Amino acid sequence: MTGTSERIVGISDMFITADPSSVIVTYSLGSCIGLTLFDPKACVGGMLHAMMPLSSADPQKAASKPAMYTDTGVAALLQAMFDRGATRRSIVAKVAGAATDMDNDGLFRIGERNYMVLRKVLWKNDILIAAEDVGGSAPRTLVLEMETGRTFVKSGDAVKDL
Repeated sequence: MTGTSERIVGISDMFITADPSSVIVTYSLGSCIGLTLFDPKACVGGMLHAMMPLSSADPQKAASKPAMYTDTGVAALLQAMFDRGATRRSIVAKVAGAATDMDNDGLFRIGERNYMVLRKVLWKNDILIAAEDVGGSAPRTLVLEMETGRTFVKSGDAVKDL
């Protein structure tokens, strides 16, 4: 895309924009959860890269860095979208990540827990997930093109539209 500006969302970060020339990208989604929200009517979109499921694990950290946790990160991203004119009815949600931990015993299940918390917060906000690429063990890159709302995932050499 000519004239685009790429914005990289790091781990425990989020970004919201109404700039149609923006392309929002997050890399290395393993057990972390990546969420894109796009409202085609308000022409606003955003992305979250959350690392841990629940802010109750460290409320002080969550207060200073809400995007670190899925529960507070999704709430913050939604509020930022609403503040820019998005409506629940128009928001398109797409999700990637939530891969299996490299924990051989499967004790922590962070990816699975991230995904379950994300679904719960979106459900409480009357927002359904339009598409997803979750689970497995491969790391993913998540991309949102603001001009069209196209969201896709890269994993290895494969590219999958969501």
